[in-house]
Amino acid sequence: MHEEEKKTSNFLEQIIDEDLAQGFPKDKLRFRFPPEPNGFLHIGHTKAIWINFGLAQKYQAPVNLRLDDTNPEKEEQKYVDAIKKDIEWLGYRWDQECYASDYFQQLYDWAEQLVKEGKAYVDSQTSEEIAEQKKSPYEEGVESPYRNRSVEENLDLLRRMKAGEFEEGAHLLRAKIDMKSPNMNLRDPAMYRIIKKSHHRTGDQWCIYPLYDWTHGESDYIEQISHSLCSLEFENHRPLYEWFINQVYQEGTVKSKQREFARMSLAYTLTSKRKLLRLVEGNYVSGWDDPRMPTISGMRRRGYTPEAILDFLERVGVAKRENLIDLSLLEFSVRNHLNKIAPRVMAVKNPVKIIITNYPEGEIEYVRVENNPENPESGEREVPFSREIYIEREDFMEEAPKKFFRLTLGGEVRLKGTYILKAERVDKDETGEIQTIYCTYDKDSKSGSGTEASLRKVKGTLHWVSATQALPIEIRMYDRLFKVESPDSMEGDFLDYLNPDSLQVVQGYAEPSLLNATIGSKYQFQRLGYFVVDEDSTKEKLIFNQTVGLKDTWSKIANQK
Repeated sequence: MHEEEKKTSNFLEQIIDEDLAQGFPKDKLRFRFPPEPNGFLHIGHTKAIWINFGLAQKYQAPVNLRLDDTNPEKEEQKYVDAIKKDIEWLGYRWDQECYASDYFQQLYDWAEQLVKEGKAYVDSQTSEEIAEQKKSPYEEGVESPYRNRSVEENLDLLRRMKAGEFEEGAHLLRAKIDMKSPNMNLRDPAMYRIIKKSHHRTGDQWCIYPLYDWTHGESDYIEQISHSLCSLEFENHRPLYEWFINQVYQEGTVKSKQREFARMSLAYTLTSKRKLLRLVEGNYVSGWDDPRMPTISGMRRRGYTPEAILDFLERVGVAKRENLIDLSLLEFSVRNHLNKIAPRVMAVKNPVKIIITNYPEGEIEYVRVENNPENPESGEREVPFSREIYIEREDFMEEAPKKFFRLTLGGEVRLKGTYILKAERVDKDETGEIQTIYCTYDKDSKSGSGTEASLRKVKGTLHWVSATQALPIEIRMYDRLFKVESPDSMEGDFLDYLNPDSLQVVQGYAEPSLLNATIGSKYQFQRLGYFVVDEDSTKEKLIFNQTVGLKDTWSKIANQK
């Protein structure tokens, strides 16, 4: 079914196919991805990246990366660098690296042209007065008292705005379209505002900056973008997009076409850069790349793979209506890919010690275990086994219910790749917590030895780590960043719905084969889930981030509520 879905054209492909069928030259196809460098890219952006770069691949057409850098108050070079890194990590390459700031002079020249043609004017009202005059979609707007200034006065004021004569907020350049239009975007939209702040690329060359609607369509036209694909929130902006392009269009050039697709919203996350910035600046997370963040850099640090994210996007597909996607679907794609590529290792996150009383003291033997049964070519490795080992504390109960198939007093389990073990007694501290479990082992029951005892069936198999060779590790366990499915739609401040248990740090042990694990290396900790070596790791201390569990336990919990 999934393969069939891949072969089916989505509505955007159908639009392009119709244009080609009606004579649009295939060699004139060009797409773009136009992020604003005021934050890191998030999971919502991956859909726009996948759509634009995916169409470029399908039609063998170029795609531009254009940084929409028109607001020096919020934009920084570090965001530009992060955006480029994220797109490349996803496996995409752009044709031209463009910036809206490349076009500042052309945009200004066109703005003067509109003023000269009587299609734009300088408004000297406050933003509050202008908003009041725009009214609502259900009533006609009121024209500005400055709407009919002469061309000469408008031109003079615009040039003085550009020269830096006026303070911020003193004047605004607006397009003269239709204050009675039912489409609010056509009610004399702003084109330029005064911002006396240094730009990360143009420095102090400009003190007036173009607004999004004026910049975006004209930038598409300058770059000769054939299909400008954006999210559904810009559908009502399309008539304005077309109006602006029509003012500068020249016969024989490509007139950019805007079409919209549904944004992707993911449950238990936010995709507002403004709110994500609040999380960062308020130290609710460790940064834009915190593994709990829905940013691409956060997902990368969490251990997600580009292949998994692209598979997830393929499964979600291209829609015309917005919907809330279950986070479990993304985790399914991540789990599915890591299952194929991640080596299996043994680690214990909540250790309790076992002493095997009838095992020779001081002896160490090495057992061979496979690295990944999904990939036979990954081979085997040797793991040390000794008299003292660690197992998970929750894998032992003194008295257990019938369906508890792990270790219990008087009961037997098999240790992964080694022997059958029987629990005999325990030592506890003064609080009653178990400190040590004393066991005996069946020395003839070693896995793979072919003996009768080795073929004996016991219901439980546990992972373990030899205590004498154990590698101390820090394990960071992650849960949803928010307690509610849609924090954006809740009453009050979204910060009120943060999950206080979204990060738990525990100290555990791993088998010594991980001693030389490198940052970014991914593993399956057997019976625990998938983990990645975090960038905070040092030679003295390995730190692992939990990427995703072995099974989707969250949906079961959610369904019980």
